[in-house]
Amino acid sequence: MSAASAETSLTVALVKAGRTKISYPADVVRDDGVRVTVRAPWAAPGVRDFGFVRFEPGDVFTEHYWRDRWYAVKEVRSGAGVLKGWYCDVTRPAVLRDGLLLVEDLDLDLWVSADGTSVLRLDEDEFEQSGLAGRDPAAAEAARRALDELERLARAEGLAPLLA
Repeated sequence: MSAASAETSLTVALVKAGRTKISYPADVVRDDGVRVTVRAPWAAPGVRDFGFVRFEPGDVFTEHYWRDRWYAVKEVRSGAGVLKGWYCDVTRPAVLRDGLLLVEDLDLDLWVSADGTSVLRLDEDEFEQSGLAGRDPAAAEAARRALDELERLARAEGLAPLLA
């Protein structure tokens, strides 16, 4: 879909280790040809309590995917519109084709609280166990750089300027 496309919805497919982890419908907010921004309700069943944040039915995710960057940033709000924070997935650059936004999850994640005081690197153990460094060293290095970049941005100026 190009910036001029009239398409208003698509399906997001998050793939991990060659298998679809989750797929869900989302409304297109914007597509400038490089970044695709979509909005979708919490797509997983029930509540997921991470300890530092709870995702639950009614939550709304505004998700930003880039065709030229190795991450996605998801702004998370409660059903009442209260900002919970940003969940960032390290991914290969997103591919949009025939109404399907394909995103390959590379295990590394970052959480940034709404007030910016909590910046947590997540799942580094899963990343190491995935074997990506052995199978695709260039991708593994790009993933590490992406996580470092997200953390640097979050700690320096927050993620809002990236998403503007």
